[in-house]
Amino acid sequence: MSFLNREARERLKNSQLIQAFSLIDWESVKQNMGKLGRSGYGPNGYVPVNLLKALILQAWHSLSDEGLEEALRVRLDFMVITGLEKVPDHTTLCRFRNLLISQNLWEYLLAMINYQLEQKGLKVKESQGAIIDATLIESAARPRKEMEGMAVDREEDKEYAVEEQVTLSKDPDATWLKKGKRSYFGYKGFMVIDQEDGYIDQVHVTPAHVSEVRELEEVVKKRRDKRLYGDKGYASQGNKDLLRSKGIKNGLMEKAKRNKPLTHWQKVFNRMISKIRYRVEQGFGTLKRKFKFTRASYFTTPKVQGQMALKAIAFNLLKATNKVAYG
Repeated sequence: MSFLNREARERLKNSQLIQAFSLIDWESVKQNMGKLGRSGYGPNGYVPVNLLKALILQAWHSLSDEGLEEALRVRLDFMVITGLEKVPDHTTLCRFRNLLISQNLWEYLLAMINYQLEQKGLKVKESQGAIIDATLIESAARPRKEMEGMAVDREEDKEYAVEEQVTLSKDPDATWLKKGKRSYFGYKGFMVIDQEDGYIDQVHVTPAHVSEVRELEEVVKKRRDKRLYGDKGYASQGNKDLLRSKGIKNGLMEKAKRNKPLTHWQKVFNRMISKIRYRVEQGFGTLKRKFKFTRASYFTTPKVQGQMALKAIAFNLLKATNKVAYG
């Protein structure tokens, strides 16, 4: 196996995947993952960090658990990256992913990867600002019917009952949201990226009907940014006061109110914010096109958030690899 491993590494030395995963000290990640308990490791006692690398590869290539198992058997780059001499079956991979979810480790794992990229100078340690936005993620389940009276995007002042929706799908957390002329059934994925390079710092998932303006407090609980930028979906006096209380400068776009249009300077301010916010829109574009994250692969909010965190890790590794290659 060692000869095959050496030969494979030689053949794959220019592989983008190999280069991306080589940026991380996985032994350090292994030490910092702590004791997870035996549940989820499988009968062969796989090394947890090797299973983690397999899950990141799964997110990178948008594979099912069965597809990941097959790729670990036949793809040289997957073999080299994970170091898995014995291939775990898809049930082991699923149990390990659920173990990480039950331990609530996704935020910590994403932070660990980002910390290592910072230490290598590939990511700014202290960002001048962060940008927040949200996108819709369709549920893995197909609802039986579209609801009447569903929540409408950006109509934050209304209350919506969603209890009836729970009984209409195998996914108990997914809800309906109408955006423009289209109705969506699923989740809302929040993302915070750094202003300088556009690395994903944080992800957060809610049912689709949850409004941005009411969710900002949860998203920024642990943030220490100098300024936070966001579109008008986050605009409210309460959110401005929240940022001020945390010592974060306000970068939320202004929103016109009934019988109170925006002033000239508010329009100027919004244009300035728009020129900065493009990074988060580019980030969502990459997640959806490159990493195919338009639709969730799993049911329930914690599992979709875990999937989004894995996609974010893959996204950041790709960005760091491109920075090494192109500067």
